[in-house]
Amino acid sequence: MSDKKNKGKIDLGTAPVSQLIVQQAVPAGIGIFSVIFYQIVDTIFVGNYIGTNAIAAITVVLPITFLISSVGMALGVGGASIISRALGANDSERAYHTFGNLNSLIVLFCFLTVTLGYFFANPVLKLFGAQGDVFPLAYTYFFCLLPALPGLAWAMMTNNVIRSEGQPKVAMVAMIIPGIVNIVFDYIFIVKFGWGIWGAGVATAMAYTSSALHNLTFFLTGNSSLSLGKKYLKLKWELVRETFAIGGTTMVRQSIAAVLAIVVNNTLFVYAGEMGIALFGIINRVLMFSMVPVFGLVQGSLPIIGFNYGAKSYDRVKQTMMISLKAGTGFGVIILIIVLAFADQIVGVFSKDPAILEIGGNALRIVFLAIPVVTTQVLGGAYFQGIGKALPALLLTLSRQAFFLIPLILFLPNFLEANGVWTAFPISDTLSTIITLSFLYPQWKLLKTNVEQPLEVSETL
Repeated sequence: MSDKKNKGKIDLGTAPVSQLIVQQAVPAGIGIFSVIFYQIVDTIFVGNYIGTNAIAAITVVLPITFLISSVGMALGVGGASIISRALGANDSERAYHTFGNLNSLIVLFCFLTVTLGYFFANPVLKLFGAQGDVFPLAYTYFFCLLPALPGLAWAMMTNNVIRSEGQPKVAMVAMIIPGIVNIVFDYIFIVKFGWGIWGAGVATAMAYTSSALHNLTFFLTGNSSLSLGKKYLKLKWELVRETFAIGGTTMVRQSIAAVLAIVVNNTLFVYAGEMGIALFGIINRVLMFSMVPVFGLVQGSLPIIGFNYGAKSYDRVKQTMMISLKAGTGFGVIILIIVLAFADQIVGVFSKDPAILEIGGNALRIVFLAIPVVTTQVLGGAYFQGIGKALPALLLTLSRQAFFLIPLILFLPNFLEANGVWTAFPISDTLSTIITLSFLYPQWKLLKTNVEQPLEVSETL
């Protein structure tokens, strides 16, 4: 391997685990922060220069666009798990074939999903809660984003692959660039040109495209360890099956998130109208922002877990999990204290609407009550993805939103109205964390005893 390909690369198998987590998680966290930050800034621009209904429109559209582009994320997570383990086992050909198959699959699926998006825009937008004055704004925003979604999907896929190679800084830059692009053009199109929701959509579409172009440059200039020869593009069923078995968990997560958006948006429209949907958009942005340390730890630890699991270095797998869990829980406690103290001020940054300001702070506090335990739930599911155990990863992914959150949102508002939606979040966080611990404990015992033979991908618990 050339010095050029080695430049900036991290040795996932021998470097101290704590050092690796910092080296992997910090760039991943910065990258995720930049993505969420520009979504927050986008919402601030929209809320202060266009209006509350525009926030509701973005809240309706983004789950749809993320559902479409999540095909790339799912393929990336599944493929990166295979690539990490293959590189750890010194099986370069398997890694090359996996990357080639990922590119073939992303082309096929993006074409299909974007085509369906054009034909079924009206019913899909209405299903996701685009009602009343929100619909025309949501329609405009959606059609601005749709052409850029293949680029977003490919960027999501390749970002996971780049991290699996031990190149977290490259993946970080790919997530920072669109943030800068989005903020700059939000200001130009919304504030200076007065293009309203159309300007917000064009700025975001340009941001998605910029991320894809950055990653494409990385692979075309020979910086990657992976080869993309023509022979590797031909689909191999064994690799496709394993990619979907592992990455399918991410796809299911995004699908459930889409169902959650449908349930939340429509429930809030009944009890609080367009204002309720807009408030959920604000709370969701704050929630995503507060989860940056957790997401960074997850993205940073996955390549370490996958590589060392493939290399049968189970002690390093255990160290990675313990350090990540402790750090994430500590971040959660700090975040909870901040939200409890400054919830009203946080909501006020996004909107000056008196109706939102009246109830927003209390709703935000309720949603965040169980935030310290969320790291265990998120990292637990990601761990099983990293070691190639698809079924436990899928069950843990479903536990929070499908098994608890959605049913609670359907049930509690019958007694608590809009507050029932907010109360459902900490209850589901707590219950799903308990379930996750019940999965992790026996796995932990296996890692202690099974030091000679690896756990098979097909195993459950």
